[in-house]
Amino acid sequence: MKSPLLSLPGAVPAEGVDEGVAAHYGDLFREQRALADGTGFVDLSHRGVVTVSGEDRLGWLHLLLTQHVSELPAGRATEALILSANGHIEHALYLVDDGATVWMHTEPGGQDALIAYLESMKFFYRVDVADRTDEFAVVHLPAGSIAEVPEGVVVRETAYGRDLFLPRADLEAYAAGSGPAAGILAYEALRVENHRPRLGFETDHRTIPHELGWIGTAVHLQKGCYRGQETVARVQNLGRPPRRLVFLHLDGSEVHLPGHGAEVRLAADGPEGRKVGFVTTSVRHHELGPIALALVKRNVPADAPLLAETTAAAQEVVVEP
Repeated sequence: MKSPLLSLPGAVPAEGVDEGVAAHYGDLFREQRALADGTGFVDLSHRGVVTVSGEDRLGWLHLLLTQHVSELPAGRATEALILSANGHIEHALYLVDDGATVWMHTEPGGQDALIAYLESMKFFYRVDVADRTDEFAVVHLPAGSIAEVPEGVVVRETAYGRDLFLPRADLEAYAAGSGPAAGILAYEALRVENHRPRLGFETDHRTIPHELGWIGTAVHLQKGCYRGQETVARVQNLGRPPRRLVFLHLDGSEVHLPGHGAEVRLAADGPEGRKVGFVTTSVRHHELGPIALALVKRNVPADAPLLAETTAAAQEVVVEP
């Protein structure tokens, strides 16, 4: 779904999974600084929007999600995962309940598989699942923003800012009165700075929540009755995850950023050494320079210098080894 905001001056289209919105509007670092200062907005209108309504919605979702939502207060934001039977991450959901309906957004294009799963689990519950992507666009306001929110718009507010479920027909008018637009690359740079994982970037087909630190934000350890819960409990109580998320400071003298999937090795072993992980997201940050997130084997020493392809990298712990 192509955003109408791609017609704004300087807009450069994003590629890959973020196709349909702007990568940037001509000045990546200015856009990052604006978001860091609490001004501007990010067009996330390519993300999928799904709603669940009906009087059983919270109790029903509680049985399916990793998060405790049976008594979720209206207006309180949360995030949750849907796991496979083996505990691998299949969906990451960003939710808020408005008192009558649960609103959630998910990765671009992910709404179809999500809705298919939810519909298969309805049984006798009084719930209605709907794809609202054609009707509503997600717009992100950074933390500290004082921008006005149109009356009636559902807001999901967290420590990192506010996600608005804005009627898609109002997107252009809202952008015209909401300060400078920032592209998805600026949004991603701040996400990496804050060590926040993203489905399809920090995850692969065998990722479990413990590896990414999602245990602290998207998984409630005092509830059961959801698919994959046995794996979560077993790793939490008896074992350790096989991999861990790390934050990398990359050598700023390199022109090339190692891309998603770039192999990570111990610097002591050289560029031909044994692979110990891979880069998940790499970005250029307005203050920190080139930085990245990577998934490495749990037994990699936390203070070991690394190589991302041929780029020297110093690691910071995100998930304790």
